[in-house]
Amino acid sequence: MQHSKHLWPLPSPLQFGDKVTIAAPSSAICDESGLLAGITMLKEWGLRVNTPACQGRHWGYLAGHDSERYSDLSTDDGSALLACARGGWGAARLLEQTIPWKKGWFLGFSDVTALLCSRMARGFGGGIHGPLVTTLAGEPAWSQQRLHDLLFGHPVAPLQGNSWAGGTASGPLVTVNLTVASHLLGSRHLPDLQGTILVIEDVGEAPYRLDRMLTHWRLVGSLQNLAGLGLGRFSGCNETEDSDPAHTFSLEQVLRERTQDLGCPVVADLPVGHGDGGNAALPMGAHAQLDGNSGTLSLELSTQR
Repeated sequence: MQHSKHLWPLPSPLQFGDKVTIAAPSSAICDESGLLAGITMLKEWGLRVNTPACQGRHWGYLAGHDSERYSDLSTDDGSALLACARGGWGAARLLEQTIPWKKGWFLGFSDVTALLCSRMARGFGGGIHGPLVTTLAGEPAWSQQRLHDLLFGHPVAPLQGNSWAGGTASGPLVTVNLTVASHLLGSRHLPDLQGTILVIEDVGEAPYRLDRMLTHWRLVGSLQNLAGLGLGRFSGCNETEDSDPAHTFSLEQVLRERTQDLGCPVVADLPVGHGDGGNAALPMGAHAQLDGNSGTLSLELSTQR
């Protein structure tokens, strides 16, 4: 079992009446009904949600000019939760400037991986890889409740996957979209992965592209010193119907082959990421345990007051 001495304590749990700000650091919001449904759910949890500045805002395919999207992240209005509206593309563009992160909760996934990782690399806890505001209302009830419980300081159940490599590991948790995080390799915005429990997920990438990305991670040494590896959902990532079975690899073949020699526990099929079935919220930097024998990922949560 490997351990890491680096931990990122979670912020104080949310309280009834706490303020939420909606940020749109990535693609333009085309489905405002999803945004409004997510805001409604946050309000049902007893939170006060600021009127989103991003409604109707766009610059090409982005949710506004870089300066506007940067302002979503840098304006200090005393919010206890900064929740991202949607993914797509654009968040990494904002990392060309220094974002003045503050203590508190920060929520999102997909393209928001770039911000979650950069924030963690700067030493800030409280990032949650979990539903976006536009996807929250469409999550299954268990996933909605899990996010609520994490934010409000309640315990959450372990996640169940399938064991691909046995053993147990313990360390800080890092959860990323593989494609987005791959474009942070070599920058200061990817936290040190040594001794961490890394969970990866992706959507719409062909097996050969996943092979290429994982090989990149191997070439720079980012997979070889993990405490453990979790594989979330890889939605729409299998071979196409017109592929010649004799001249391709399946999604599972690629993932198994590229991870089988890492010498750490590997658990696949975790309910994390894009696609149907729920996107389990996971706190960045929190202490986690990966059990490659039982196929479970569990959290040991700590908060700072």
